[in-house]
Amino acid sequence: MMSKQAFVRALEREAPLILDGGLATQLEAQGCDIGNALWSASLLQSNPEAIFKAMRAYLDAGAECIATASYQASREGFASVGLSGEEADELMLLSVDLAERARDEYLAANPGVDFTPLVAASIGPYGAMLHDGSEYRGNYGVSADTLRDFHAPRLQLFDASNADVLAIETIPSVVEARVLAELLADCDLPAWISFSCKDETHLVDGTPVAEVAGQFRNHPAVVAVGINCTPPQFAPELIRKIRVAVPDKAVVVYPNSGETYSAEDNAWFGTVTPGDCASAARTWIDAGARIVGGCCRMGPEHIRAMRRALT
Repeated sequence: MMSKQAFVRALEREAPLILDGGLATQLEAQGCDIGNALWSASLLQSNPEAIFKAMRAYLDAGAECIATASYQASREGFASVGLSGEEADELMLLSVDLAERARDEYLAANPGVDFTPLVAASIGPYGAMLHDGSEYRGNYGVSADTLRDFHAPRLQLFDASNADVLAIETIPSVVEARVLAELLADCDLPAWISFSCKDETHLVDGTPVAEVAGQFRNHPAVVAVGINCTPPQFAPELIRKIRVAVPDKAVVVYPNSGETYSAEDNAWFGTVTPGDCASAARTWIDAGARIVGGCCRMGPEHIRAMRRALT
């Protein structure tokens, strides 16, 4: 781990911070089968080298911050395949170790780089553990206490890890956001939180994004607020609304490719080119984003195109 302020200092640069793309997207491109309830986190147990290789692909493409393979990882999720809480925690910490190793080997291979890439501990919503697409609906039907009990141990684990920032991702509901705002206030690492939105105004649960984002104004640990896994055409207006709601925070934007996912078929429909993504990233920056990257269906070629367009 670098200094706990490394992520904050990165936001003070004139240049935007460039994230990676969809880790699962690259793992599938490498031929990995992640069609299970643990998704990419399943490879922490069965094929960690594939995760390392995917992270290196994003670093080699120009990503300045890489996410760990822990979005869908949790004690509950690993318990479903017979692992204890202690074993689950070890695998989640392994996700950070793999990212650190990818960074170290990238730096060793590229001694002339002037920026040390950051490691973001990926922390997905409650719905990711359910593996039923509910992170794209936000209709869990559980209490705030249930959400608190789910998130607290993971946050504590990663907050004490060697990650540089906590990446709270794809949050679909105002209830979950409130719980996370409370829990993150006790964290030492800086964090960002990003929401899953269905249009230019609302989270997927129907709550106005300005209302949810506003909960993080003056938050002691959250330094960036934004969107991910959201159709890219909605990004510019969402950025503007978030900037008004939390003027003291950086805006983070890493949409999906604009393709449509069918949970029934476990398949994606539609396409968007790396060049399209690079052009779109410039509009996100112009709208006020400070951190940009990609989510589902955004691979290293998309990140490489963004990097070339923005530097």
